[in-house]
Amino acid sequence: MALGDRLRQLEPRERQLLGLLSLIFLLLLLLAVPAGTAAVLGSKRAQNEALREAVDQIQANRAAVANRDRDRQEVAKRYGAPAPPLAAFLEKLAAQVKIEIPESQDRAVVPHGKRFEERSTKIVLRKVGMLALVKFMEQIAQSGHPVSVSRINIRKRATEPDSFDVEMIVSAFDRKAEEKKKDAAKEKDTKGAAP
Repeated sequence: MALGDRLRQLEPRERQLLGLLSLIFLLLLLLAVPAGTAAVLGSKRAQNEALREAVDQIQANRAAVANRDRDRQEVAKRYGAPAPPLAAFLEKLAAQVKIEIPESQDRAVVPHGKRFEERSTKIVLRKVGMLALVKFMEQIAQSGHPVSVSRINIRKRATEPDSFDVEMIVSAFDRKAEEKKKDAAKEKDTKGAAP
């Protein structure tokens, strides 16, 4: 039996109810499509807004990232070349400010993690003025090498004005060379794999 035949067999009241049910179904369908579209568009808008905020944050923090990158490059450049031998380096800086270094003693190398080493030298200065000492330490700090004064002991000489005895330890930090064991292991692997 076909659908048209079944509809003809229905009573007029049943046909009216079926028509009313069809009308309600069409109205619900007409309302559901825009409501569903609005819900989908609302979620897309929320996603777009979140992406827009993320892009705005990235744009706002671009300067900070550039500053960090520049600082990291400066540190890498500073550690790029190892610091010169400390005794000669300090003697040269002291001569520029007219200070004599009567005693210097190199100390043992101290490792700092896997990538850095600290070399240090203990120096003794006698009868040095405070201005000359400050200029000397300023030259150490501004030398462009990873060198710093790690310890200082200043004693005033009792009999002379502006005269001090100074003991200081100056440290240079060097980046260790990358180990070539990894490269050698890779070469062995490639040689072993070749037929």
